[in-house]
Amino acid sequence: MGEMRCFVFYSCLSFVLGMEVSVWAQQDNFKPIPRVQAIPLPHHITSFQFEGRELTALHFDPQDMRPFWYPIRASKDVSLTRMGHPHDPLTHSHHNSVWVTHNSLNEIDFWGDHAKKQGRITTVEVSREGYEDTDEFASMRMVNHWTRAEDQSLQLIEVRRTEVRPIKGARSWFMIVDMEFSPPKGQVATFGASGFGLIAVRVAKSIGVHDGGGRILNSEGLIDEKQVFRKPARWCDYSGRVTSEADGLAGMTLMNHPMNPHNPTAFHVRNDGWMGCCLSLDSPIEVTEAQKLRVRYGLWVHEGVATQVECEEHWRAFAALPVADLWPAKK
Repeated sequence: MGEMRCFVFYSCLSFVLGMEVSVWAQQDNFKPIPRVQAIPLPHHITSFQFEGRELTALHFDPQDMRPFWYPIRASKDVSLTRMGHPHDPLTHSHHNSVWVTHNSLNEIDFWGDHAKKQGRITTVEVSREGYEDTDEFASMRMVNHWTRAEDQSLQLIEVRRTEVRPIKGARSWFMIVDMEFSPPKGQVATFGASGFGLIAVRVAKSIGVHDGGGRILNSEGLIDEKQVFRKPARWCDYSGRVTSEADGLAGMTLMNHPMNPHNPTAFHVRNDGWMGCCLSLDSPIEVTEAQKLRVRYGLWVHEGVATQVECEEHWRAFAALPVADLWPAKK
């Protein structure tokens, strides 16, 4: 009987040990988690994370007037951007952190939220092939329809790709926005002459020149609104304080790509805390089926108050990156 018990005991032990060896063998097949991920969340949000920490999130709720990115974080757990104007939240409700829109598309206002001829930008597709996670970057592709609010008539079709690419982790990273615009079949779409659109940033109150004593700097070495307002530049930086700590300084550099219709282009920038990269300040841009509009913008998020040399260095790095393919092959 004793020999039988020993046999059963060692048989069970061998079985358990065999299972453990099998489990460990299986673990050798487990893939590492990409350092940068675009993670879908409930309520039409995609979170862009570096090693599990959110740097920004893309919001595309169909009830909103347009998609936008919020928050924008460096290594501190505060946003470098805000929703709305700190002193005029009602009529500037369209200041949605970082956003894409235009004041006059086919004479329809997609910029404001309370226009007589109101437009709305709605996401109609986020394809499975549109998400990509790697150790170097994460990206998301979406299709947006620009429609007239009055009758939901389609005015413009936009394909957009957002890429988050860390340089020094959360301390320094790029957000790159690629877009292609085309009109509905048989139509023409026209971006009118306007200083409002295509991409804009509403900085945190503490970063603004008026409210926080922040600083505006462009690629030509000009400083603050009086010098920078609607002047041509390759990039424009807005830096200031985000916390009261000694190292609580950070900023963002909005970058125009050389492939865009105008480079250097006018930047519409205010001391009250916002900056925009103008697409069609002085002359309209016509978009046809044969002549689609392809643009690319960058946002360099950084800690500290960036120097002109640092901003220029990162603009050159942004401009040198391969232009993304907006129509990836299905996997």
